[in-house]
Amino acid sequence: MANLKEIRNRITSVQSTMQITSAMKMVSAAKLKKAQDAITAMRPYAEKLTELLQNLSATLDGEVGGNYTTQREIKKVLVVAITSNRGLAGAFNTNVIKQVKVVADQYAGKVVDVYAIGKKGNDVLKKTSTVVNSQTAIFDQLTFDNVAKIADEISELYTSGAYDKIELVYNQFKNAATQIVQTEQYLPLAPAKSDEPSKSSVDYIYEPSKEEIVLTLIPKSLKTQLYKAIRDSFASEHGARMTAMHKATDNATDLRNQLKLTYNKARQAAITNEILEIVGGAEALKG
Repeated sequence: MANLKEIRNRITSVQSTMQITSAMKMVSAAKLKKAQDAITAMRPYAEKLTELLQNLSATLDGEVGGNYTTQREIKKVLVVAITSNRGLAGAFNTNVIKQVKVVADQYAGKVVDVYAIGKKGNDVLKKTSTVVNSQTAIFDQLTFDNVAKIADEISELYTSGAYDKIELVYNQFKNAATQIVQTEQYLPLAPAKSDEPSKSSVDYIYEPSKEEIVLTLIPKSLKTQLYKAIRDSFASEHGARMTAMHKATDNATDLRNQLKLTYNKARQAAITNEILEIVGGAEALKG
């Protein structure tokens, strides 16, 4: 009977866990819809802004972009790692942390520091890398204005000469079950690829001048790029957590069913033993 009690306790424990994972799945599913709508609506704008900036820059002198486009000898690199504040999201955070190490290995012999956005990345990366700063409260109020402050801080690290190159590492949202780890060059601004035909072959008349437009668009484009990356990561987090909790709930259901089967078998065996003992005692009395 002690064995039966242990099995009953395990069944109760598994059912409790199953309720928690199921609730977390539903919460992430509800948050995912809003986050997915936000990144889906924003992505075309961010891509078009980048395309416009590249097309404008291609027609101007390379010095117009100022410190944002200056190519320097790479001695110090800053990797902006975008993770989450919470776990239980499968390999969501682990994949970003692994990619940060891959990027660091590409710059062997250079100084590679980390700017962590998200508590999980900061907790792990600070043990193996130099984390110059961490932002964990951004996900509490994820707005463009709040992200713009971080973008200004990161841009200042480049324009001041503290770092010669800055890269973003984050999860790009594809769907609820798929997140793609991306590495993007943040600064200096990457020029338009020469092998791609220009989509804006029309000679537009700009007001004010092209130079003024470029200088205005660059800071805005950098803020938008970072905001898109964090939005992508935010949607990916909820998608990864929903998928992970769905699998956890399914596994808990399978385990509960196996335990119930084991419990019924053990209970049946115990009842059979009791019957045999009674019959054996009765036969002994007859003898």
